[in-house]
Amino acid sequence: MQDIIQLLPDNIANQIAAGEVIQRPASAVKELLENAVDAGATRIQLIINDAGKALVQVIDNGKGMSETDARMAFERHATSKIRDIEDLFRIKTMGFRGEALASIAAVAQVTLKTRRAEDELGTHIDIENSRVVNQEPCAAEVGTNISMKNLFFNVPARRNFLKSNAAEMRHIVDEFIRVAMAFPSIFFSLSANGQELFHLEAGNHKQRIVQILGSTYTAKLVPVHEKTDYLTISGFIGKPETARKTRGDQYFFVNNRYIKSAYLNHAVNAAFDGIIPNDSFPGYVLYIDLDPAQIDINVHPTKQEIKFEDEKIIYAFIQAAVKHALAQFSIAPSLDFSLNADIQQLDAVSKPFTNEQQQATISSGLYQTFSRSHQAHAIEPTEKSGLGDWRAYFKESSIANRQSEEKQVPDSRFQIEDSGNSFLQINNTYILVNHSRGFLVVHQQLAHERVLYEKFSAAMHNQQAATQQLLFPVTLELAAPDAALLQDMLSDLIQIGYLVEPFGTNSFVIQGCPADVITGNEKNTIELLIEQFKHFSSDVKYSKREKLVRCMARQQSIKAGQSLSEKEMQSLVNDLFACTTPNISPNGSPTYIEFKEEYLDRMFGK
Repeated sequence: MQDIIQLLPDNIANQIAAGEVIQRPASAVKELLENAVDAGATRIQLIINDAGKALVQVIDNGKGMSETDARMAFERHATSKIRDIEDLFRIKTMGFRGEALASIAAVAQVTLKTRRAEDELGTHIDIENSRVVNQEPCAAEVGTNISMKNLFFNVPARRNFLKSNAAEMRHIVDEFIRVAMAFPSIFFSLSANGQELFHLEAGNHKQRIVQILGSTYTAKLVPVHEKTDYLTISGFIGKPETARKTRGDQYFFVNNRYIKSAYLNHAVNAAFDGIIPNDSFPGYVLYIDLDPAQIDINVHPTKQEIKFEDEKIIYAFIQAAVKHALAQFSIAPSLDFSLNADIQQLDAVSKPFTNEQQQATISSGLYQTFSRSHQAHAIEPTEKSGLGDWRAYFKESSIANRQSEEKQVPDSRFQIEDSGNSFLQINNTYILVNHSRGFLVVHQQLAHERVLYEKFSAAMHNQQAATQQLLFPVTLELAAPDAALLQDMLSDLIQIGYLVEPFGTNSFVIQGCPADVITGNEKNTIELLIEQFKHFSSDVKYSKREKLVRCMARQQSIKAGQSLSEKEMQSLVNDLFACTTPNISPNGSPTYIEFKEEYLDRMFGK
């Protein structure tokens, strides 16, 4: 029988490896920018065409490569940073896996021009489908100029999985920001389709943060700096007024590498406990420097997730550093629970409380003032106050209920009729609704989310919602990634009643809003919508429009804790049971729970 196991050809093996490393244009952007940083560049330019599908080009003034190194760089597992296994535990550079350039060359057409300072001529290499199709000497500036064209040209199925240009551009901007934020001493620029989106002059960390996140942060950043033998934590946290309802500008860097860590994020949130609302999230840019031997950054292909030797220590240090920074700038009180030594010498502390002193105190007028019979809220017993009369209370109540039975709701699944006292709000969150078979407990926020979800869905898929023109249009300034996201959402926003128009680079004008948006709140609703959309579940089963509708429903719904009038409760409940699917919220939670009379009878042994 013929053998069936064989080695894959190099070009196919590289394409498979590329699936891990190069998932979209932004993946190549990350790898190329990190290589430029490792090359010692002080100026790095990123040029994008067609959201990276047509071109991703990185130009740096780093040390460049020799002719041999330029060719070797595209071989699988070729790296200048690893010599033996121990080097994996001493990594301080960015790119090190030796797969990035080989992976890029496997799925794109690559052109490389590079020259070292000591060489008169540079090297020009063209690679396609992992094969060198051209190599020759060339005139070139010191450094490296690498272009990746026509991504996935030879893997059309993977190209079909790419998102819209606006979505892919948003991912590219995210990766660019993360690298630029980590290295403020390097000049970075980003141009897309001939337009410069970022021009970041070299500076310090605060200057770079303000350059990227916007000038509104200039006076709203609190410095964080704690140094120990184990690690150093530095950076900035946003003042409480910068907190957002969704996870906004939150960046962790470990040894200048951007990472994602829900655990460490919780440490920062815990430090803000009691300072910002529980449903808000603080902004921060924090840099952690520690011995590379204490971490493993080779646990994920994108290197955005790392493993700490002792994560609990890092958590405690971060929480303490943020709390200290808040206290130093009088944003949070710094409480001193140590006991003054002088207090220990007072008679009340040092001497025992004798029986004679205790009896004298009990018989004093001051003590009698606070005894039970002298308390202002004391209630003397009456002949009707015993427990034996509890049946009479419920007997009277049941008679009253029977008299109003005809006015109660006939069915929990249909329209709720006005009956004067059919609605009762509990904890400003739950609405109790009477009906003939028992009662309902309605969660007001989840119920309203269902109502709004169906309303917006109808507007999005059937007919455009009405727009209320603003008397005074509102200007909206956004960071570049948010601007790219909003640009992609404009046509869909029109469907649900928003009229937003571009107004220069990263600026928009809000000309109109849905009628139910409170005047003066137009800017906030758009900003919050962008935040919610950014951090929505990445589950592919939701289209862009579906995510937008769900975010709108969540954003504009009546929140738990909001007091409602009788009329508002009735209107909400009636709207809920007019829905196609009234019993569950858009995220699948129940909007109400029904307690039937027979169930209540069984609870009381009837």
